[in-house]
Amino acid sequence: MLVDSHCHLTDGRFEADRQDVLRRARTAGVERILAVASDRADAVAVARLLDEAEGLADVPRLWGTAGIHPHEAGSAGDGDLEAVRELIRSHPRMVAVGETGLDFHYDHSPRAIQETLFHGHMALAEELGLPVVVHSRSADEATARILLEWGTRVRGVLHCFTGGRDLLDTALDLGWMVSFTGVITFMKYDAQDLVRAVPGPRLMVETDAPYLAPVPHRGHRNEPAFVGRVGPLRVQG
Repeated sequence: MLVDSHCHLTDGRFEADRQDVLRRARTAGVERILAVASDRADAVAVARLLDEAEGLADVPRLWGTAGIHPHEAGSAGDGDLEAVRELIRSHPRMVAVGETGLDFHYDHSPRAIQETLFHGHMALAEELGLPVVVHSRSADEATARILLEWGTRVRGVLHCFTGGRDLLDTALDLGWMVSFTGVITFMKYDAQDLVRAVPGPRLMVETDAPYLAPVPHRGHRNEPAFVGRVGPLRVQG
């Protein structure tokens, strides 16, 4: 069974052909997809998509997340995290918190605000007993520090992993999953040693569609049907 463990199906680039995208994924052997939210409004859109997809034939089963991406942290309102909490509580197919985390590469949001919201999401994940989806770019030390502060009280996945061995080892020691995208197919990114360092049961694959299309689709819109180009993930059940 192929699983796309992280994609952004509510992105506007899928607006014109979202059902066709889902059907192509099923044809390619993708049976399950996790639709990930980037902010409060997007989380509402993800919940709506989950409901709409229940009535579609020949598409993968969809689950979703709710959270605030670090890029959006600076514009998040006081009630956004509470809205995320209530949305997750009210929708049975919302199964994770996020995505959240730290992005010190683009710095679209102040770093202090990113860290505050990251901690808020970790607290919410602990409260709800759910995993958390974490984005970390150019922020290995800060991400590792926060993971260690929470210890084994919260677990989740480091998605689209492009960090170093120290962060990888910290996450694995704490029982986290690690997920890779089509980035590992890019010639300038050699991550084979990192991929091999992740035990099979902890290794996940994703598209992060519509971003980061793997070779030979690089430069075009990514979609869940391409997850097999990253590497097949076989699960039981």
